[in-house]
Amino acid sequence: MPSKTKSPFVTRELAGRAVRDAFAKLAPKTQLKNPVMFLVYVSAFLTTGLYVCSLFGTADARPAFILAVALILWLTVLFANFAEAIAEGRGKAQADALRAARQDVTANKLSSPAARDAVQRVPGASLVKGDCGLVNAGEQIPADGEVIEGIASVDESAITGESAPVVRESGGDFCSVTGGTTVVSDWLKIRIASDPGNSFLDRMIALVEGASRKKTPNEIALSTLLVSLTIIFLIVIVTLYPIGMYCGVQLPLSTLIALMVCLIPTTIGGLLSAIGIAGMDRVTRFNVIAMSGKAVEACGDVDTMILDKTGTITFGNRLAADFFPVEGASRSDLIRCAALTSLHDETPEGKSTLELARRLGDSSEEIPGSSFIEFTAQTRMSGVDLPDGTKVRKGASDAIEQYVTSQGGKIPSDLHAHVEKVSSLGGTPLVVCQNNQVLGVIYLKDTVKPGMAERFERLRAIGIKTIMCTGDNPLTAATIAKEAGVDGFIAECKPEDKISVIKKEQAEGKIVAMTGDGTNDAPALAQANVGLAMNSGTTAAKEAANMVDLDSDPTKILEVVEIGKQLLITRGSLTTFSIANDIAKYFAIIPAMFMAAIPQLGVLNIMHLSTQNSAILSALIFNAIIIPCLIPLAMKGVKYRPMSSGKMLARNMMIYGLGGVVTPFIGIKIIDMVITPILTAMGI
Repeated sequence: MPSKTKSPFVTRELAGRAVRDAFAKLAPKTQLKNPVMFLVYVSAFLTTGLYVCSLFGTADARPAFILAVALILWLTVLFANFAEAIAEGRGKAQADALRAARQDVTANKLSSPAARDAVQRVPGASLVKGDCGLVNAGEQIPADGEVIEGIASVDESAITGESAPVVRESGGDFCSVTGGTTVVSDWLKIRIASDPGNSFLDRMIALVEGASRKKTPNEIALSTLLVSLTIIFLIVIVTLYPIGMYCGVQLPLSTLIALMVCLIPTTIGGLLSAIGIAGMDRVTRFNVIAMSGKAVEACGDVDTMILDKTGTITFGNRLAADFFPVEGASRSDLIRCAALTSLHDETPEGKSTLELARRLGDSSEEIPGSSFIEFTAQTRMSGVDLPDGTKVRKGASDAIEQYVTSQGGKIPSDLHAHVEKVSSLGGTPLVVCQNNQVLGVIYLKDTVKPGMAERFERLRAIGIKTIMCTGDNPLTAATIAKEAGVDGFIAECKPEDKISVIKKEQAEGKIVAMTGDGTNDAPALAQANVGLAMNSGTTAAKEAANMVDLDSDPTKILEVVEIGKQLLITRGSLTTFSIANDIAKYFAIIPAMFMAAIPQLGVLNIMHLSTQNSAILSALIFNAIIIPCLIPLAMKGVKYRPMSSGKMLARNMMIYGLGGVVTPFIGIKIIDMVITPILTAMGI
């Protein structure tokens, strides 16, 4: 996978490949997939044939003019092919990187899941679903599977782009391993979960290079609209010939073909496929693999988003938020002792306690000769023994109470009140003592990730409702929900509760998205319209979802939704621009064609183009070159801003509707001024 660093839009290698593919796509079978551009393709053949006939004296226009029309039509087809090839090429570049990660490896096949020593060396490609294998440090995992025994660090950089190894172990939600990744420590016993050619890596390669891409429902609907418009304009062009005869104007066939190509929605027709491919490409570059274009598109229509609390809205671990000294103890002593016990505490809780103490002005450092006591499940406390005999401890309330009592100390009367206060806030209390004196309580809080409230507000602005699911009690859930700014929450949530709320929202006609990584999330992921599974999660979760996040970041669904909306907006904006273009082309070509016979049409000749031929060719050239000019916009997408659908429509109509009318007027006039001397010199 590519890294997260920004890469150039088009490299020289990519452009070269796209040019070759543009010519390869001239095959009739390929062109037939796009009805609008297929008509341009047929028109290019037809005008080429007319030019050949003109060389033998059979022509209704100057051969040079017919040749110019034919060449421009061929360029139009090639530009459309180039746009699609650029989009596909970016995916193929990623696919090549993934293929480089997939190597033919020799696997250690086990005779049974319980075996450890009975190892048979076999080609990795020969392993089938259900086989068991042993992967040692430094060896590549031969195929997708689940860890059934062992714990090890796995380098997944070939897939995710992240250099830091991740831990994989049997059981839980971190038991899934991907073929093509490398074990860097210890060993793993895995059960193969895919047959050859059907691994996650194989599917990724097929998806990113477009081999398994299918048209989405919205894309099919838009294609149908474009075909309908094309048929209408085709009928208009056919009727123009007898109208011209009635008016005494002999319209050359090449002119009618040029007019038809200018009026049909060639711009969006040439970019439609590229926009769809680019949408999936943007998701892929965000390290999310969409199982279909339909999934990306569905993201753009999401109405309700369901998110787990822990690890998504809040950090996976509770962090220190405050210190509450008991009666008779100073806050500074509490902070100092809490910091001393946390100097060698590598847990997130310990690190956050030390960080909070530092922010509050504590500067305690390790005293030479100190002996640090690690936390154990038996003692449920940790601490430090100082050289002067002072013993400092922090841990669970009951554990510290027993310790202080055993040292001959007394329990402060307000300790239980502080403990209950922290618990009622949904936090975890840690009690700190020095020798036989209780100093106070550390408030470990379920901390909402920075910026989450703003992100949920951003989603609210575009009409997406957020629902938080948590196993916490209602009081704690309500506290977190208020702080995070979600629209609703489900407390003491069970897997079936997630399915119930998804079905309820869908029954109201809403599109629902959710994230998950465990086997217990699989039913809900399958039920949701957009299911984003974590790559670190179980195989069941990844199979049930229609998207997989390679970075295993649950919050990424927020960005994925915006990418989906950007795809829909881009397609709509460029469709508006394409259709708006026709207005200018009418004013460019129609007056030029009929003004000689109908002088009254001169009032429509607001562009004052030089000649009939220059008007037609200028419009045709603009129609061709606007496609490659819009490729960067189609690839990158129209910039998305959260706003209501009404405001968004008005904004895009102003920019792409009005812009689609004005731009061709300017462009065609400039082209006319440039080509007129050339046409005069050529006698056209």
